[in-house]
Parts: sequence; structure tokens; C-alpha cells
Amino acid sequence: MTRTAAQHDGDPQLEKLIRQVQEEQRTLLLDRLDNDDAWRLGCLLVELGQERGLPIVVDIRRGGQQLFHAALPGTTADNDSWVTRKSRVVDRFGAPSFLVGLRSRLKGSTFEHDTGLPLQEYAAHGGSFPLTVRDVGVVGTVTVSGLAQAEDHALVVEALRAFLGEPGPTT
Repeated sequence: MTRTAAQHDGDPQLEKLIRQVQEEQRTLLLDRLDNDDAWRLGCLLVELGQERGLPIVVDIRRGGQQLFHAALPGTTADNDSWVTRKSRVVDRFGAPSFLVGLRSRLKGSTFEHDTGLPLQEYAAHGGSFPLTVRDVGVVGTVTVSGLAQAEDHALVVEALRAFLGEPGPTT
């Protein structure tokens, strides 16, 4: 049986996923983000995508400037649109695009209903993550588009963990 949005209210699995993403945001902090850092993180994501044969677009932005962008085979201009729309969610709400969408789902609602923002400009789907510099705050975004939203998000988190030299999750 397919569950409706209203049936997600109070869903323990959804609540657990929200806590996990909140913890990722709280702990995946950078000491800085310069152009070289963006290049290294972007290349790491591209390498992961190439090794796994993933059709992804990788994008890194800081303060509105695109520092890194790569489109692997199998992607289209539509993926670029998704990158832009997901990045806007992070810029506006200061949280992973996946988390913003999950919070609406938990309330039995949708991002569009909760915010009134146009779908053509904003997408609260997984794959864009705030680049947060310790003691500074959110300075940019790292975004992946091309997979299912949970997979886009997981790939970004995996790359950030590797970039920061952290082990993967213990779950």
C-alpha cells in the first residue's frame, strides 16, 4: 500500500532520517573553502561518479560564484536546472535541500505548500548540501544531480566525509 503525505506525520523512520541529516550538517564542517578546496572536492565527487558509472552533475558554489561544475555522461541540461533549484533551497534555508523537503514530509505537507516558492526556481530534493566553514557559517553549496534524491544526498555526504578525512557512518 502506498502511503500518503499525511500518513508520514510522526513516522519514526522519517524522524530518524531527519535526525541523521541534521547531524551530518552539524558535523561536516570545513576549516575554509577556497577555490582549490572547491576543485579538490569537486574532483573527488567526479572520481566517485566515474568509478561507479553514475550519470551525475557536480556543482560547487561559494557566495553565488560557481567554482566547480562537471557533467558526466548520461546527464542533460535538466540536471543543471535541478542543481540550480536545489542550491537555491540551501542558500535560502541554510540547510541541506534533502532536510528541507523531509521536514515538510514529516508534517504531512509539501515544500511547495509550506513555502509558496515556485517549483521552477526551488527544489527541496536531496543533493545540495551547505558548505559550512567553522566559526563562519554557510558560505556555499555542493550539489549533485542525476540519481534518486536520497542517493544524490548520500554521495555528497560520502564525498564530504572523505574530503574531511572522516570515517563513514557506523549505522
